Amino acid sequence: MVRRMNADAKKTGAAGGAESASGETHFGFRTVRESEKAGLVHDVFEQVASRYDLMNDLMSGGLHRAWKQAMIDWLNPPRSPRPFHLIDVAGGTGDIAFRFLERAGAGAQVTVCDINRHMLGVGKTRAEAKAFEGRVEFACGDAENLPFPDRSFDAYTIAFGIRNVTHIEQALKDAYRVLKPGGRFLCLEFSHVAVPLIDEVYDKYSFSAIPMMGKWVTGDGAPYQYLVESIRRFPDQEKFKRMIAEAGFGNVSYRNLTGGVAALHSGWRL
Repeated sequence: MVRRMNADAKKTGAAGGAESASGETHFGFRTVRESEKAGLVHDVFEQVASRYDLMNDLMSGGLHRAWKQAMIDWLNPPRSPRPFHLIDVAGGTGDIAFRFLERAGAGAQVTVCDINRHMLGVGKTRAEAKAFEGRVEFACGDAENLPFPDRSFDAYTIAFGIRNVTHIEQALKDAYRVLKPGGRFLCLEFSHVAVPLIDEVYDKYSFSAIPMMGKWVTGDGAPYQYLVESIRRFPDQEKFKRMIAEAGFGNVSYRNLTGGVAALHSGWRL
């Protein structure tokens, strides 16, 4: 049953992750009204906010830390004292933001933008503990309509967040809008396994173990069932690369991580 559902999901996800003309979209393997999805996603992350980073460790066996480090390595933020402003979208807990600040020079600052106030609350608490006052700010906002002026940021990152937005194409267009000319776009997201046999093992692990872990750690496995399903509905690497280019970005490329379990996509604001 899982194999059949996953195969069907790959067909629809690889086709673009776009919404239908009827005003419907997907929420995992469910079909919902476009107007409902943002609220459903908000509820998922409200439930898991306090244990979000712990569950990332359990779900990925700690690999998410190496993937995030690979993202910062590819961004290669300047270590000089010159100003450099990053926006990290859907990064409420601050994981990418703090890695960036630890790596970048004294002139670097970061704005964390997330639609979920519970996730932002976790990030603010962590920022205080790390003494990043004055270098990081937290803002509540929608990735499809960011509350910032055009050409505001030197770089834009989003990790494990873009698959949860209702209109991926609009989120990409708004990423382009808020970047300065020559600015960098980087997206880290679960993707489509490119290595034979590993995909079967990954499917069985995802659908069997992850929701059970979620129930054990948070008391509810349903949010993690959604997260597993949402990964299967996300466009594959080549399709997502084309979507980024269609949003206006140039020199678009990607790197597979752990055989395609995750992928890093990069583009430049022309």
